[in-house]
Amino acid sequence: MEKPHYEPPKQSAVGQLFDSLFLLVLVLAALFTPLYLKLAGGGKIDLPVADKSTWTGLGQNAAQAGQWEKLGFTPDTAAPLITSRFDYSFSPLELGITAVVVIGYFVLLFMFSKREYIEVLEERFGKK
Repeated sequence: MEKPHYEPPKQSAVGQLFDSLFLLVLVLAALFTPLYLKLAGGGKIDLPVADKSTWTGLGQNAAQAGQWEKLGFTPDTAAPLITSRFDYSFSPLELGITAVVVIGYFVLLFMFSKREYIEVLEERFGKK
Protein backbone atom coordinates (compact mmCIF):
# COMPACT_ATOMS: atom_id res chain seq x y z
CA MET A 1 0.00 0.00 0.00
CA GLU A 2 1.47 3.30 -1.08
CA LYS A 3 1.47 6.29 1.23
CA PRO A 4 -0.51 9.32 0.10
CA HIS A 5 1.51 12.30 -1.05
CA TYR A 6 2.40 14.47 1.94
CA GLU A 7 1.33 18.09 1.83
CA PRO A 8 2.85 20.16 4.61
CA PRO A 9 0.51 22.57 6.37
CA LYS A 10 0.58 26.13 5.09
CA GLN A 11 1.77 28.77 7.54
CA SER A 12 0.59 32.35 7.37
CA ALA A 13 2.99 35.27 7.00
CA VAL A 14 2.13 36.36 10.55
CA GLY A 15 2.99 32.89 11.82
CA GLN A 16 6.31 32.92 9.97
CA LEU A 17 7.12 36.38 11.34
CA PHE A 18 6.25 35.26 14.87
CA ASP A 19 8.41 32.12 14.52
CA SER A 20 11.35 34.14 13.20
CA LEU A 21 11.12 36.77 15.94
CA PHE A 22 10.68 34.10 18.62
CA LEU A 23 13.82 32.28 17.46
CA LEU A 24 15.71 35.58 17.34
CA VAL A 25 14.69 36.32 20.94
CA LEU A 26 15.77 32.83 22.02
CA VAL A 27 19.18 33.22 20.36
CA LEU A 28 19.75 36.64 21.90
CA ALA A 29 18.67 35.35 25.31
CA ALA A 30 21.09 32.43 25.02
CA LEU A 31 23.91 34.80 24.11
CA PHE A 32 23.26 37.54 26.68
CA THR A 33 22.08 35.54 29.71
CA PRO A 34 25.63 34.56 30.74
CA LEU A 35 26.64 38.22 30.57
CA TYR A 36 23.73 39.38 32.73
CA LEU A 37 24.40 36.59 35.25
CA LYS A 38 28.08 37.57 35.32
CA LEU A 39 29.13 34.08 34.19
CA ALA A 40 31.30 35.32 31.31
CA GLY A 41 34.53 37.27 31.26
CA GLY A 42 35.57 36.39 34.80
CA GLY A 43 38.70 34.45 33.90
CA LYS A 44 41.22 37.26 34.11
CA ILE A 45 44.58 37.41 35.81
CA ASP A 46 46.74 40.42 36.52
CA LEU A 47 50.37 40.32 35.43
CA PRO A 48 52.79 41.46 38.09
CA VAL A 49 54.79 44.51 36.99
CA ALA A 50 57.56 46.37 38.77
CA ASP A 51 56.17 49.89 38.40
CA LYS A 52 52.69 50.77 37.15
CA SER A 53 53.40 54.50 37.11
CA THR A 54 55.85 54.50 34.16
CA TRP A 55 55.67 53.18 30.61
CA THR A 56 58.95 51.32 31.10
CA GLY A 57 57.62 49.69 34.25
CA LEU A 58 54.63 48.47 32.26
CA GLY A 59 56.93 46.97 29.63
CA GLN A 60 56.06 49.50 26.93
CA ASN A 61 58.70 50.92 24.59
CA ALA A 62 58.72 54.52 23.33
CA ALA A 63 56.63 53.74 20.23
CA GLN A 64 54.00 51.90 22.25
CA ALA A 65 53.94 54.65 24.87
CA GLY A 66 53.42 57.22 22.11
CA GLN A 67 50.42 55.30 20.77
CA TRP A 68 48.92 55.01 24.24
CA GLU A 69 49.35 58.76 24.73
CA LYS A 70 47.69 59.49 21.36
CA LEU A 71 44.70 57.58 22.67
CA GLY A 72 44.67 59.77 25.78
CA PHE A 73 46.06 57.25 28.25
CA THR A 74 48.62 57.82 30.98
CA PRO A 75 50.64 55.00 32.53
CA ASP A 76 48.22 54.91 35.47
CA THR A 77 45.08 54.72 33.30
CA ALA A 78 46.61 52.20 30.86
CA ALA A 79 47.98 49.90 33.57
CA PRO A 80 44.74 47.89 34.08
CA LEU A 81 44.47 47.32 30.32
CA ILE A 82 48.10 46.28 29.92
CA THR A 83 48.38 44.02 32.97
CA SER A 84 44.99 42.30 32.67
CA ARG A 85 45.10 39.00 30.77
CA PHE A 86 42.47 36.35 30.13
CA ASP A 87 43.01 32.99 31.78
CA TYR A 88 42.73 30.39 29.01
CA SER A 89 43.14 27.33 31.22
CA PHE A 90 40.56 24.56 30.85
CA SER A 91 39.72 21.18 32.29
CA PRO A 92 40.43 18.23 29.98
CA LEU A 93 37.62 16.30 31.68
CA GLU A 94 35.07 19.03 30.97
CA LEU A 95 36.34 19.32 27.39
CA GLY A 96 35.91 15.57 26.96
CA ILE A 97 32.38 15.65 28.38
CA THR A 98 31.47 18.52 26.06
CA ALA A 99 32.91 16.65 23.06
CA VAL A 100 30.94 13.49 23.93
CA VAL A 101 27.69 15.46 24.29
CA VAL A 102 28.18 17.34 21.00
CA ILE A 103 29.22 14.23 19.07
CA GLY A 104 26.33 12.25 20.60
CA TYR A 105 23.90 14.98 19.58
CA PHE A 106 25.11 14.90 15.99
CA VAL A 107 24.99 11.10 15.86
CA LEU A 108 21.34 11.19 16.98
CA LEU A 109 20.61 14.03 14.59
CA PHE A 110 22.03 12.10 11.64
CA MET A 111 20.24 8.89 12.65
CA PHE A 112 16.84 10.61 12.76
CA SER A 113 17.58 12.69 9.66
CA LYS A 114 18.54 9.59 7.69
CA ARG A 115 15.26 7.91 8.57
CA GLU A 116 13.26 10.99 7.55
CA TYR A 117 15.36 11.47 4.40
CA ILE A 118 14.65 7.88 3.36
CA GLU A 119 10.92 8.49 3.89
CA VAL A 120 11.04 11.62 1.72
CA LEU A 121 12.90 9.77 -1.06
CA GLU A 122 10.44 6.86 -0.91
CA GLU A 123 7.52 9.27 -1.11
CA ARG A 124 9.01 11.12 -4.05
CA PHE A 125 10.49 8.24 -6.06
CA GLY A 126 8.86 5.12 -4.62
CA LYS A 127 10.45 2.20 -2.78
CA LYS A 128 13.49 0.52 -4.25
